[in-house]
Amino acid sequence: MYQAAPVTRLYEARLEVRKGEARVSLPVKQGFFHAGGALHGSVYFRALDDAAFFAANSVVVDRFVLTVSFNVYFTRPVKKGVLTATGRLVHRSRGLLVAEAELVDERGRQVARGSGTFLPRGPDLDNDIGYR
Repeated sequence: MYQAAPVTRLYEARLEVRKGEARVSLPVKQGFFHAGGALHGSVYFRALDDAAFFAANSVVVDRFVLTVSFNVYFTRPVKKGVLTATGRLVHRSRGLLVAEAELVDERGRQVARGSGTFLPRGPDLDNDIGYR
């Protein structure tokens, strides 16, 4: 499902998921730079949201979760390399999931972090949405 999405192919992102955790990696591409010559914040957001989202969705077996809110904190500009976002579920109740994610560069330096709230209210996890 994740790898088949057109936007994932555009970013060349890779995803690994374990219960309560997820990791997203993607290469820094100059085509995603802003006018200041560094990576645009939307790429940071994409990696952080995906890692947190799949950490949350990993504990929901029947529904796709929906991102309700997400906060991003940018801590370092990026100009090259591969970024890795690691997300982990930090709270779960019947109707709300909270997950955090950290984004690091190739040297392991934090470049951003974020946290989001998610609701298990999306479509059923089945073949109709490409879920396997």
